[in-house]
Amino acid sequence: MRKLVGDAHGVSANPTVREIAAATDSLQDSPFEDRAALGEALYFDTRLSANRTQACATCHDPSTAFRDPRFDVADGAFSQGDDGKSLGDRNAPMAAYAKFSPTFHVREDGVAVGGQFWDGRAADLAEQAGGPPLNPIEMGMADKQPLIARLRDDEDYFAGFKALFGDDVWSDDDAAYRAMTQAIAAFEETDEFAPFDSKYDRFLRGEYKMTPQEELGRVLFFSQQFTNCNTCHMLKASPTAEGETFTNYEFHNIGVPRNVATRGANDKDVAFTDNGLLDNPAIEDAGYRGKYKTPSLRNVAVTGPYMHNGVFSDLSTVVRFYNKYNSRAKANQTNPETGKPWGDAEVVGTISLTELEQGDALDSKRINAIVAFLKTLTDARYEPLLADQEEQAAKN
Repeated sequence: MRKLVGDAHGVSANPTVREIAAATDSLQDSPFEDRAALGEALYFDTRLSANRTQACATCHDPSTAFRDPRFDVADGAFSQGDDGKSLGDRNAPMAAYAKFSPTFHVREDGVAVGGQFWDGRAADLAEQAGGPPLNPIEMGMADKQPLIARLRDDEDYFAGFKALFGDDVWSDDDAAYRAMTQAIAAFEETDEFAPFDSKYDRFLRGEYKMTPQEELGRVLFFSQQFTNCNTCHMLKASPTAEGETFTNYEFHNIGVPRNVATRGANDKDVAFTDNGLLDNPAIEDAGYRGKYKTPSLRNVAVTGPYMHNGVFSDLSTVVRFYNKYNSRAKANQTNPETGKPWGDAEVVGTISLTELEQGDALDSKRINAIVAFLKTLTDARYEPLLADQEEQAAKN
């Protein structure tokens, strides 16, 4: 028996035969094998949104590496709400590998770490799952009660919730809502979200040989001398350790400019300043303003646009943006996507210059090598998306 089921019914550490039998009988009444299976159904269910047009999968689609498939370069950096018109101010982060982010906390050295969302305001996956349904510019439910009523009216959900969370789960809307979020979190904790089967993972297992360009990019990425990539995008102690998530989950301000193009195209205030970490209810110190959680680089090549506001559409642009901190060359002071100088930082006073100015300036050969390496972090199921990108680039 899965420990999950026993815990759901309050079975003790040394369960009696009667307790085991009761838990087993209850599970047999459920159309869902476990909480993860229930969470999978909920993840794709549009009844979680006011107009029944959106599910979790709408903005975190498994077919597009758990990012919003509706994004486009011109005006799609922000996800559209269930009402068909509302837009947020941030780029929806990839949901894959999110389970590895620790609970939000501030270390003794003052560095904020972990949580969910760009500002870490949700402690864990379950708390994150509970946010969008009640957000008026996302899924738009007025409150928990009507959402829970919809789920309760479904025979499978009614039986499944009782079997997996106890007979009293429907007696309290808060309890039922909490159960819903825990089930979605259980689904997000499955291997479907974190298979660790990219070319890089296969390389570590001796199942794939890097191309010369990919290998150069790998060496540069993990170098302490030539780049600053692994300062924030490395969690494990060794560059050959398996299970690397390519983020240390710290919060930093890297001087990202405003996304004037997208905001202007959608009639939003182009002078808007996002407070970043300062929007987290647990943070009051203005010294954290403009800082965002370092994202995982898993599937980064197929999950653009990039940065918290989706200001860059091309992965090479991102690397060149970082490179501007290490080079005074004129070419590195121009955004290749606009042909204009990089925009001013949205928030100036808290930029992590100590980390950003590490390493040497990179020439185009090394930038391209790093991009080639980053592409090897793509899960096997999404490698066809890379081929589609290359085909599209060739046409353009």
